Amino acid sequence: MEELQVIQNKIYEIRGTKVMLDFDLAEIYQVETRVLNQAVKRNIARFPEDFMFQLTNTELDIMSSQNVMTLKAKRPKSALPFAFTEHGVIMLASVLRSEIAIQTSILITRAFVAIRKLVSTPPTDKITEIQQEIKELKEYIEEAFTDYNDINEDTRMQLELINQTIAELQSKKAFNDKLRPRIGFVK
Repeated sequence: MEELQVIQNKIYEIRGTKVMLDFDLAEIYQVETRVLNQAVKRNIARFPEDFMFQLTNTELDIMSSQNVMTLKAKRPKSALPFAFTEHGVIMLASVLRSEIAIQTSILITRAFVAIRKLVSTPPTDKITEIQQEIKELKEYIEEAFTDYNDINEDTRMQLELINQTIAELQSKKAFNDKLRPRIGFVK
């Protein structure tokens, strides 16, 4: 797992693509950068532009300014580094043909897959879980109030009938009270 983390830290996004740079790959494959680049140049037909491309000075300057470790210090001074996409890294393993290259290629592929997985399904955190629970509670409450309002309509009708009956009884009582003669002394 620690090896995957080291590899994931060496994956950059350049030109909208996740790539690894030649000097990082050389370090991982335990070969010199020039040996790696020579192997690529001998098999250049295996590396179309969607597998590998060379960085421009501007891209290298931008990357150097964004990273704590200066990329310029890690690369050979004479040439611009090559950037390898996931497919290029896999192809590189077939060009290098060493046991380390095969094992490293597997790890690098797993690192790319893990990054793709993280991007497609971000990890759930407490806030996301709480938001989901709140959403479910709101739906439940709305459903309960809908049911309550349905019951409430029936109850309202019954209460209205009761109130109407009470009002009729009160008016009859008031009417009956007026018709009764008063008992007692008349002034």
